[in-house]
Amino acid sequence: MSAVRRSLSDWLEWQERLNPRAIELGLDRSRTVADRLGLLPPACVTATIGGTNGKGSSATLAAGIWQAAGYKVGRYLSPHLLRYNERIAIDGVDASDEAICAAFAAIDAARGDLPLTYFEFGTLAALWLFREARVDVQVLEVGLGGRLDAVNIVDADAALVTNIGLDHTDWLGPDREAIGGEKAGIFRPGRPAICAEISPPASLRQQATRIAARWQQAGADFVARRDGDRWDWRAPDVHHAALPLPALPGAMQIDNAAGVLTLVTALADRLPVGRAAIETGLRGLSLPGRYQRVAGLIVDVAHNLESAAVLVEQLRADGNGGGVTRVVLGMLSDKPVAAVCARLAGVASRFYCAGLPPPRGLPAERLLEMAGASGVPASAHDNVALALAAARADAGPKDRIVVCGSFLTVAAALEEARWGS
Repeated sequence: MSAVRRSLSDWLEWQERLNPRAIELGLDRSRTVADRLGLLPPACVTATIGGTNGKGSSATLAAGIWQAAGYKVGRYLSPHLLRYNERIAIDGVDASDEAICAAFAAIDAARGDLPLTYFEFGTLAALWLFREARVDVQVLEVGLGGRLDAVNIVDADAALVTNIGLDHTDWLGPDREAIGGEKAGIFRPGRPAICAEISPPASLRQQATRIAARWQQAGADFVARRDGDRWDWRAPDVHHAALPLPALPGAMQIDNAAGVLTLVTALADRLPVGRAAIETGLRGLSLPGRYQRVAGLIVDVAHNLESAAVLVEQLRADGNGGGVTRVVLGMLSDKPVAAVCARLAGVASRFYCAGLPPPRGLPAERLLEMAGASGVPASAHDNVALALAAARADAGPKDRIVVCGSFLTVAAALEEARWGS
């Protein structure tokens, strides 16, 4: 089949077979192909966003603010929920199948015999499309870690790390210090290195200091405080009072937004932004699968201990209106499953354990064992659709159904909602 005639699904299936390793960290392959395509250095401003949780919402908010200020903006996220096209957007519009296929064809022609991974193809496609569109600024979300993630082939003009949690420990290290060191790999000498966490691991700041990056830390170099339905953000030379709350729910969204405002301010010499654009970005912030209410469900992609804690906090804040909380849960085997179940047990009256597909998906019976250990009644179901059907059958009029544990779990639930099942 001719490369230029492949459909997007054909391209993606082929990419999954090209490199036998689903994850293969390293920059050499991506950098070589990017150089061949003339993608480095980029002609536009680059903001790179890493961290454990909140990367997607932070990247979306930053892109929204710059777009509202009148700039042409490319935004790259991963993973996607329903359509691969969600990963690459220009001025808030997802890239078309045709555009992505054209990018893939250009990358394939340039790679020679280099076995790029699925993620490397996607990252290069985003950079290629942003170059072709002549964007003013590209906002790049790091996929895994930072130091060896394909996104890091680009020298960011400013980098933001949202927070550091225990995730991907097999790849990034066993504790927050090790993981922080990997995440700090997106910092660059002499350029803003922003951390939205008040108490980050020391390794983040140490790396910023070692390379003489311009370190800025929440609680020290910038401060955010909520006041009812408004919030204030203050840095040494800039103050925004009585800002609207981010449209996404959850207390952590203010922490994320504070980091984004610091990022936007750090690049204001090249991309000036006014108060109106900031407010527009905050009010318009939307990202599927983040405490989203749809078809009588609450869906959230929480899949590690920190994000599960945030979900529980939001569920408690909302209350359950006199009913109980039924949790449809599906998780990947490399996540801290037992810890997540123990945290969710604080609000769950029952777990409906959904099996996810191999090789990474956890079978329903294994998830049932781990969820049952939390002390909450649980049942096993072969897939998300069956788990969701069981939860709906059991639910009373005041009960709420929460779907979480993985992007795959939420995607399956959204598909069910989409077709009215």
